[in-house]
Amino acid sequence: ELQQKVEEAELLKMELQMLETERVRLSLVEEKLLDVLQLLQQLRDLNISKRALGKILLSTLESCRAPQPGKAHLFEVLDTLQQELAGCELLHQEPVEQGQSPQSLSNPLVISC
Repeated sequence: ELQQKVEEAELLKMELQMLETERVRLSLVEEKLLDVLQLLQQLRDLNISKRALGKILLSTLESCRAPQPGKAHLFEVLDTLQQELAGCELLHQEPVEQGQSPQSLSNPLVISC
């Protein structure tokens, strides 16, 4: 009976480790998703064309067509999309509109529909 309790405790410990690993993975995905949303909001505020945004998205999907071994596909897609969005030259240019308020970028995670 004691041996059975030890085995149950080991199984529970392994399950707890798996849950912790999954929690960390989900935290990383959440952080990456927030980065992507922030970049999308900044590009929206800069009035990026739908065509340019579509090209970025298609480029991301094309480069992630075949998942890399050892890397979660969802995280790979988010990571690549974040890199593509961050590399958008529109983000690195000075705003040309004088009427653009700096307040519009104060909370980049709020997206109005």
